[in-house]
Amino acid sequence: MTGRRRIGAVVLAGLALVAPMTLGAAAARPAAVCIPFIWCPSPSPSPSPSDAPGTPDAPGTPVVPGAPAIPGTAQTPSPGSPAAAPTPAPTPVAATRDDGAPIFTKTPASMGSQGLSFTGLSGLAIVDVPTADGSTVRTLKISADTITISGFSLTVRPPDNAGLVTNADTMTLSGHVSVYLGSITATTQDGRALTLGTDTPPSLDDVKPGLLRVTMGLVGSTADSIAYSNTDQRIVEP
Repeated sequence: MTGRRRIGAVVLAGLALVAPMTLGAAAARPAAVCIPFIWCPSPSPSPSPSDAPGTPDAPGTPVVPGAPAIPGTAQTPSPGSPAAAPTPAPTPVAATRDDGAPIFTKTPASMGSQGLSFTGLSGLAIVDVPTADGSTVRTLKISADTITISGFSLTVRPPDNAGLVTNADTMTLSGHVSVYLGSITATTQDGRALTLGTDTPPSLDDVKPGLLRVTMGLVGSTADSIAYSNTDQRIVEP
């Protein structure tokens, strides 16, 4: 940490709880589909031209190597011809260790908002940050002068314990803001769905105008100051 006005780790109202934070997983839909079995009598087959009496079977068309394909006929690959190579998955970018980050709990809290806006958005990067168990966690780091969150909601729930839900009309982080995320889903200002993870940093052009209907896994944040408007907190039982 520098000697500047730095608050240290501000983990957005939820990190007052010491135990690790966990999130409930959304229930998955069943994958099986039941299709009823229906029996239908098959009509008697009509005789094919080759079965007509007195008509000799026509010999098959010979295959001539190198001859052009006959329209409407299926082509069988010749032995030894190479198969089409699958498209390789993109390689995740290397994460650099953020030595200026504080120590965070390993499991993100669940944060939602109606909108997310920035001033002085200066960076999107994939970084490793230290966690309380001595390991590191890979995160998406957003750096800006200020970040304002409208319709703010944060849920912190330790395992098998009561959790804390914080709501506010707005929450504003100001001064040397760094927000560390595990994931984010949102809608861009022009109406496109946006999903960000920790493999490849997104384009600043997608994020800079601001985001709508944001849901994220929040690992933590740092800033010089934090301010809420019309805050409400409540305990939720496990």
